[in-house]
Amino acid sequence: MHVEASRRRRMEPDSRRGEILTVAVRLFSRRPYSEVSTTDVAHAAGVARGLVNHYFGTKKDLYLEVVRVMLTVPRDALEGMPADEPLERRVDAIVSWFLDVVSRHSTSWLAAINAGGMAGDAQVDGVIAEAIDVAADSVLDAVGLGVEPSEALRGMARSYVGLAVFTGREWLQRGVLSREQVHALLAASLLALVSDVFPQAG
Repeated sequence: MHVEASRRRRMEPDSRRGEILTVAVRLFSRRPYSEVSTTDVAHAAGVARGLVNHYFGTKKDLYLEVVRVMLTVPRDALEGMPADEPLERRVDAIVSWFLDVVSRHSTSWLAAINAGGMAGDAQVDGVIAEAIDVAADSVLDAVGLGVEPSEALRGMARSYVGLAVFTGREWLQRGVLSREQVHALLAASLLALVSDVFPQAG
């Protein structure tokens, strides 16, 4: 009993931090950065403002974490990818995963890629660039090219991530493409890159 109670006490801070972050994601997706305060976040999360500051620091630090969470591909995201399947199946799997995630969190994802009115801020731009790097590495892992890729290959993968982001925006923000059209475009583009373009990166 004592061990179980101790474990609950250790887990509580992580749980509270996660709850605050979830609320912050929701608020920053609905309103620009300038219109959300740490007091708003604390009130919506049902905690004291000091607890928000304790876990995240300043409002900007909290916002940077929101952007990071919404844009960074988790390291375990590819664990369920069919590594031993043909390339077409792996490409279909990673494109489907991407579309599932961005559609499930469309408002928050769009707010993050649009930087919520903070575009041009060096720290925000740095977080977005870091997330693109992680996404590019995940793409290379998914197609079997993730072992010591050259900088040229990583640059090509980052370019593909840019295509995915802007295509996702055409679908979710502008509404001019359907999910099926986005899937076809991204899957066909990645297959063409793997077979015809990536080999040129050395």
